[in-house]
Amino acid sequence: MGYELKMRIWRGDADGGDLGDYTVEVSEGEVVLDALHRVQATQAGDLAIRWNCKAGKCGSCSAEINGRPRLLCMTRLSDFEPGETITVTPMRSFPVIRDLVTDVSFNYEKARELPSFAPPPRDADGKRRMAQIDVERGQEFRKCIECFLCQNTCHVVRDHEENKPAFAGPRFFLRYAELDMHPLDTHDRRELAQGAAGIGMCNITKCCTEVCPEGIKITDNAIIPMKERVVDRKFDPLVWLGSKIGIRNKDYDGRTEV
Repeated sequence: MGYELKMRIWRGDADGGDLGDYTVEVSEGEVVLDALHRVQATQAGDLAIRWNCKAGKCGSCSAEINGRPRLLCMTRLSDFEPGETITVTPMRSFPVIRDLVTDVSFNYEKARELPSFAPPPRDADGKRRMAQIDVERGQEFRKCIECFLCQNTCHVVRDHEENKPAFAGPRFFLRYAELDMHPLDTHDRRELAQGAAGIGMCNITKCCTEVCPEGIKITDNAIIPMKERVVDRKFDPLVWLGSKIGIRNKDYDGRTEV
């Protein structure tokens, strides 16, 4: 059953813009991206939208819907009250290219600063082995689709553009934690996480976890454990002494390290 949906869509570019009012015919069961495509097809052929899979797996169609960072393709029209006007704006933490499309290159710059996975030599039989519990821990971290909604909602960069050079953001704290907890990785990223990545600037408000479309517990399972690892390395005298004299110990996650 179709009905008339009222929408307010931000139109503009890097030099500025404003909200435009549109009324479009939609059908029951559709999502916000469907409505935007219909506006694009019938009223605003030059409306710029970034999207790809329309299945919540590519992370392309990130935007803000009624002020909340969400995926356009995973936000159902039925989530809103009948007759409610839906306002769609670009992600606020990144520069606007045009309309709903933003420049997210900041995130790729931060990705380049992160040392990649560095495993040790293979075992004598040419294989590498790790415990099942370590495999399962990493599964959650690898669910990230890089929609950058967590980056967008993080107030450390959302409200303070000047923090970007010194702050990697929750998506990359997730990656730091994933690699640093990996039992086969040989890099120690804790000093880098505190220094170049600025994990100490995060005050764990959990806003990143709240907007994650994959339901990853970014704060509880990645950021807080990574903060603990950084603090242990820097301030725990026993850990510091052990690292200096080469005593091997078990870290909190059961991983053996020097």
